Amino acid sequence: MTVLAGIGFTAPWVLLGLLTLPILWLVLRAVPPAPIRRMFPAVTLLLGLKDDESVSDRTPWWLLLLRMLAAAAIIIGLAGPVLNPSRDQVGSGPLLLVLDASWAGASGWPSLQDQLDTQLTEAGRAGRTVALLNLTEPEAPVFQAAEAWRGRLPGVTPMPWQPTQLQMDQVLDILDQLDGGFDTYWFSDGLEFAGRETVLAALQSRGEVTVYQSGSPVYAILPAAYQDGVIQLTAQRATAGPENILTILAQGRDPAGAMRVLQSANIVFAEGETLAQVELALPSELRARITRFEIQGQRSAGAVTLTDDSLRRREVALLAGSLNREGLELLSPLHYLTQVLVPTADFVEGGLMDVLPANPDVIVLADVAKLAEAEQLAVTEWVEQGGLLLRFAGPRMAASDLGRDVEDTLLPVRLRSGGRSVGGAMSWGEAKGLAPFPETSPFYGLRVPPDVSVTTQVMAQPDPNLADRVIASLSDGTPLVTRKALALGQVVLFHVTADAEWSSLPLSGLFVEMLDRLAVASAAKSREESQLQGTTWEPLQVMDGFGGLSDADNLAGVDGVDLAAGAIGPDLQPGLYESGKQKLALNVLDADSVLMPAVWPSDVPIKGQEISAETPVGGILLSLALILLTVDVIASLLLSGRLGLARAAAMALGALLIAPDLQAQTPEETDFALMATQELVLAHVKTGNAQVDDIAGAGMRGLAQTLFFRTSVEPAEPIGVDLERDELAFFPLLYWPITPEQPQPSDEAYAKLNAYLRSGGMILFDTRDADVARFGAASPNGRKLQQLAAPLNIPSLEPVPDDHVLTRAFYLLQDFPGRYAGTEIWVEAAPPDAEQIDGMPFRNLNDNVTPVVIGGNDWAGAWAVDRNGQALLPVGRGYAGERQRELANRFGVNLVMHVLTGNYKSDQVHVPALLDRLGQ
Repeated sequence: MTVLAGIGFTAPWVLLGLLTLPILWLVLRAVPPAPIRRMFPAVTLLLGLKDDESVSDRTPWWLLLLRMLAAAAIIIGLAGPVLNPSRDQVGSGPLLLVLDASWAGASGWPSLQDQLDTQLTEAGRAGRTVALLNLTEPEAPVFQAAEAWRGRLPGVTPMPWQPTQLQMDQVLDILDQLDGGFDTYWFSDGLEFAGRETVLAALQSRGEVTVYQSGSPVYAILPAAYQDGVIQLTAQRATAGPENILTILAQGRDPAGAMRVLQSANIVFAEGETLAQVELALPSELRARITRFEIQGQRSAGAVTLTDDSLRRREVALLAGSLNREGLELLSPLHYLTQVLVPTADFVEGGLMDVLPANPDVIVLADVAKLAEAEQLAVTEWVEQGGLLLRFAGPRMAASDLGRDVEDTLLPVRLRSGGRSVGGAMSWGEAKGLAPFPETSPFYGLRVPPDVSVTTQVMAQPDPNLADRVIASLSDGTPLVTRKALALGQVVLFHVTADAEWSSLPLSGLFVEMLDRLAVASAAKSREESQLQGTTWEPLQVMDGFGGLSDADNLAGVDGVDLAAGAIGPDLQPGLYESGKQKLALNVLDADSVLMPAVWPSDVPIKGQEISAETPVGGILLSLALILLTVDVIASLLLSGRLGLARAAAMALGALLIAPDLQAQTPEETDFALMATQELVLAHVKTGNAQVDDIAGAGMRGLAQTLFFRTSVEPAEPIGVDLERDELAFFPLLYWPITPEQPQPSDEAYAKLNAYLRSGGMILFDTRDADVARFGAASPNGRKLQQLAAPLNIPSLEPVPDDHVLTRAFYLLQDFPGRYAGTEIWVEAAPPDAEQIDGMPFRNLNDNVTPVVIGGNDWAGAWAVDRNGQALLPVGRGYAGERQRELANRFGVNLVMHVLTGNYKSDQVHVPALLDRLGQ
């Protein structure tokens, strides 16, 4: 591109045509307008006369100027003028575009794609071949024409991980296989990663390297931690800067099953700090519903942290051995446990075989010695699937032979017969205190109160693995708490009772903290590698670079050790994993992650990714030339006398009035039209309420999927339409949910709506209030519907008759439920003379499709599905609810079939008459 006076030209050689303008001026000036020839007999009287002076008529100067301007506009327009052209120096030879393409660049991905498109455009103008190298998905680059890569840009997306060392090694191998030199444009996401310097050196050895890096800060959020009754959230930014306030959103499902923001909190980065923290104190019921935290406005995987079982309210089953005494409340072996767990857990009541089908998180056995064989097998299977079995000793366990000779499956260690008693009147020793907790213990860091003492305990047999299983001991070294892993679960034994009979531990705050560390009173803590060894975790959902979740499909299971290592990459994608009854969230960042900004050598030029859009003006100049030539024609006709002054003014005025209407569609209008017409598209009216619009869109998606699988109709992705801006003629059906606060459409919008209804379109009005009101103005939604529908040309309505085509367009239906059932729906009334045909059960209704269908059953709520095809909102209860959802889907199919085919089934009433005429 050549830049002249701040204007770029893609074909500057065309400007040489401007040199012909002086010649064109002389030619046009010598040629006057053609005279009008008319028959005039009296002109014979002038024959033989001769003028003393002869003056040749010439074209007026202003007409010549008009023609010169038109010619100049054509020449300059064909030269491809561009305003605000790129002034970067364009090199020559092959060009390699290197992309980090990690989650850190996802928030600014649209601007990066614009920059890529600009660079490809410049390379195409310079005739350079281009190749693209994605560091998060390295493949051997192929140098091709720049235009070939432009069509592939939409398929290039960021990955939810940063380039790994293994991928950097692959990149080096790829570069070694490339021949010749090339320049490199490196589009960096702004974060440091291993192997970057080595790859940079390899690229510099092949040619010049230019780095494009956005100046926008990179934000991320670390996994949520639940401690001391609050959720602790930590956010990071890669570089320190001025004070900044971000909003953290806690998202989850409400009681109706819809995703919504359950809580939000502001998190403040102090000036010069890269870390910020905030705490959320939420009720346990609300905390258990949270599925993810995200930074508002940051569309990246690093700005999202998923939750698993860590915030969920625990379900605990408490069982104790039977007592032969009248038990006061304070003497109950479960009293102190109950007091500890009531604020944070739900209790599952019943016998052991009764609670196991409920699949609790924890089962507590207080002084329960032996289990029946069936109970032993069932509990073992439950623990192996991830359960926590917490056992407390007592007189019954001490008196039994449980775990004496052979280690019991449901005990961490073998036990000695009898118990050990110290500090009593009949014993020689004193009551024992607790020893400090070792670093390998889950209780490490807890303060041991000096007043906690143990008087009686069951002793463990000395075995080779005893030391590895002791997580708490007394001051004399004897075990107090032992633990062992059993597949995915674990078995923990307190060698004292759960009440204060053998020790004062249940009376202390340490007891609460110990249960919390064991994930009894609170959620499951992070799994250690030793606990996950030998397990396989199936991915349920995986996260993309933008932080969105999608179904894992056929991704292979992951070994527990690899999952514990948490090395995010193409073989271990962030997301939600499941093994047995446990779920584990693997996030982009872990609790120890630190964002480090990328630092480039001083000899590498760094440019921003912000670009100024180029504006081609060639089309404008050619349009101007066309207008000038039109004026030239009118002026020439006027000067030659072939056109009156009044007619010339009228033509000029008409051209000026028509010109604005001849402007081309905007790119947005063109994209909308293409999207709406390439396939059949169902649409819903945007109400301005984000939640209602999301459900409406999900409902149209669910109806489209139902049509795709059950009929020959194959709709594309549904579209939300703006009545003020979008064209409605593309859509056969509009779903219009009613909300009390939605604005009244303008007169222009109502004109479009009436034209849409006259041309055969259908609007399904849904007040979504059938659970609280019937048809009419008895609810705010009903009153709003009356206001919205008043300016529309709606015909007379009636409740759907039994013989209406909607009852049989595809399915045979008698009711039309949605999420709610029982209210009438209204359609265009049949003509007064509609009659039944002899022998046929249906009336011969009008041939036109009913332009409106009005009801309040919340059909979109019943149709709504997520991207995986799962229903979003509940309908009824149990089998009856699913049957109601099925009927709602069938009504949607009938509705679409009716609007697409008309009342063709009503035409069946003519079949007997036609057959009679044919003599059959």
